[in-house]
Amino acid sequence: MHRHSPMKPFLSETGFAILRVVNSLTLVTISMAGMFASIMVLEPSSREFDTGYGLGSLPYMLFMVGFGVGNVFIGKLIDRHGMFRFALLASICMPTGLYLAANAQDIWTFSAILLVLCGCLGSAFAFGPMVTDISLWFEKRRGFAIGIVISGTYLAGAVWPPLLQSWIDSQGWRQTFTGLSLFCLSTMIPLCLIYRKRRIPDPQETTPVSTGGLNRQTGMRDSHLQSLLCLAGVGCCAAMAMPQIHIVPYVLDLGFRAQDGAVMLAMMLGFGIVSRVASGWLSDYIGGTRTLLVGSGLQALAILSFLSVDSLSGLYLLSAAFGLAQGGIVPSYALIIRRFFPVSEAGERIGLVFLCTIGGMALGGWMAGSLYDLTGSYRISFLNAFAFNVLNMSIICFIRYRSRRGELARQPAA
Repeated sequence: MHRHSPMKPFLSETGFAILRVVNSLTLVTISMAGMFASIMVLEPSSREFDTGYGLGSLPYMLFMVGFGVGNVFIGKLIDRHGMFRFALLASICMPTGLYLAANAQDIWTFSAILLVLCGCLGSAFAFGPMVTDISLWFEKRRGFAIGIVISGTYLAGAVWPPLLQSWIDSQGWRQTFTGLSLFCLSTMIPLCLIYRKRRIPDPQETTPVSTGGLNRQTGMRDSHLQSLLCLAGVGCCAAMAMPQIHIVPYVLDLGFRAQDGAVMLAMMLGFGIVSRVASGWLSDYIGGTRTLLVGSGLQALAILSFLSVDSLSGLYLLSAAFGLAQGGIVPSYALIIRRFFPVSEAGERIGLVFLCTIGGMALGGWMAGSLYDLTGSYRISFLNAFAFNVLNMSIICFIRYRSRRGELARQPAA
């Protein structure tokens, strides 16, 4: 009889669930093209629109704003309606946005298109909402599946920048955006068809984990627990942003070539893919909170190590180590949300935390640059990143302590 329960066909690692993972990984990688296009177009669009790099950075900034906000409201909607219609919407909006952007006549129109069509309604569905969807299809290997799917963001970072730069150099940014639009339209819509099959949660998964807004597992109010996780997301990614965003100017400051810094960034992203998959596998055995603490602790150690390493070979090794440390942190939040909150709220709550991680990256990158301008050195910037990392670890330790105390309280008296 158990064989025919609603959970078994979906949550066991069947061929369809595995196919959905591969499909989602591919779709995430393609969908992130919009993000990297908004980065690679900075120089040629700034020159054409005659804006300078300050205002020329507006398209990427607004894309990220739309990307973050879209994670929340699309996540909330997929909790009710499933993934298919929003994946299909994104597969139309993203190519449309790229095509319209290719024909924009000023920086403001260009930026608005990237904000709404490419960021909010396009790429956003392929981050938090995609992670939420795949988490519904696995039980035993949920962390491993999430790690594979979300590694598509780093895989896109390895694939798209060199391709886009090559196309921009050979045919210009407008023709590149037009060609990318046609590519996304022809690939994304067929990949969306798999999401027509929606998973209905098992009754056991819909058992309330909170009463009157009070979380049974931690003894905290749901809103307080959510706020702590959002603050933790800001902390880990503000720390993460320092080496990722500033590695090129940092190596220049040490007297090395910019190309060395670019290779180090590529190593961080490349080893981040390994980290995301490996951390997903690990979380299936030790849980999301422990996995996050492991990654956050190793990230803190790597950040401090940058203060004492100034040789080129050492920086290369440290960049690889940093990538291995930080890659698995963000996916762990999805597992923590799934543990402490109802499955019916997963999309919205994961989207909120991921929005805060995006905000943390922006905050950390800005603070690191501002502190360098004030002091003329990256030393304080690294210490600031370490402090944010400690904030993250403290919050997760506190949540783990409250959940352990809740477990002990629920155990029957001897």
